[in-house]
Amino acid sequence: MVSLPASVVAASGETEPVGTANEDAADDPAIWRNPADPAQSLIVATDKKAGLYVYGLDGKRRGFFAAGLVNNVDLVDLGEEGVIVAASDRNDPANAAIQVFRLDTATGELSLLGKAQAGAGEGYGFCMANIGGELRAYSPLKNGTVTEIAIDLAPTLSFRSLRSLRVATQPEGCVVDPRDGTLYVGEEMRGIWRFAPGETEGELVAETDGRQLVADVEGLAIWPEATDGGFLVASSQGDNAYALYRLPDMAPAGRFRIGAGTFGATQETDGIDLAPGSFGADYPDGLFVAQDGDNSPQAQNFKLVSWEAILDATGNR
Repeated sequence: MVSLPASVVAASGETEPVGTANEDAADDPAIWRNPADPAQSLIVATDKKAGLYVYGLDGKRRGFFAAGLVNNVDLVDLGEEGVIVAASDRNDPANAAIQVFRLDTATGELSLLGKAQAGAGEGYGFCMANIGGELRAYSPLKNGTVTEIAIDLAPTLSFRSLRSLRVATQPEGCVVDPRDGTLYVGEEMRGIWRFAPGETEGELVAETDGRQLVADVEGLAIWPEATDGGFLVASSQGDNAYALYRLPDMAPAGRFRIGAGTFGATQETDGIDLAPGSFGADYPDGLFVAQDGDNSPQAQNFKLVSWEAILDATGNR
């Protein structure tokens, strides 16, 4: 089966390569938007062989934390409580864990708040959101289990298990709709599942049909609009593209690739992230960041793309 055509966009920037060379190492990004000075926003990203990098929008490294084998990462800006970063920990393949950090947005340094267990099995995917004032994390394990966890920061870091979900085969990417807590999980070979708040049974809302979405399903990202609209983006890794879906009905809304340009194309993308708002002249209406699985001759890195350019290219503006 031949995949559907994909519009081509160009990256407007890229990060420095991760430190692990000649390996499948870079994996997942998370974007923090600086509301006071958007051009000084930051990207936290994983080198899954070594730890967490912090980059500026110029792609330069601002900080690094040697966290070991961390796969996926997400962050939430809690205002006065700071920017909380957390990542799936794979240092013990038999027992998943989550490492939690606070990001110093002025220096780009990460400080470890603590680490807690997240279920029996190998940690893999990860996503997080502030839902109704509660910090919630989601930990997809390689065995198909997805655990929802409440993270309490005070008086000390603690986790509370809220519910356990499951897909039949290996999941990884996930994203939470911050408006109501709806969870989307990518089952790599099957498609994208949607779990309503509080429910344990999911609905398969996008299949890996070999046309719109080509396995493996990898990173997921969301662009909320109004009450329940916007877009969901998925890494269609099997054909080096990205699939767009319109919310809330998950109707296909086009496909795109990051093509060869000043900063090169992307191949075999794992993690992605998408953040609304202005990030300066190059990203006036949102920022999309994608892992590049082949940044030869250098180590893998992350590409930065204007969301406005993606909407224009796919006919969604």
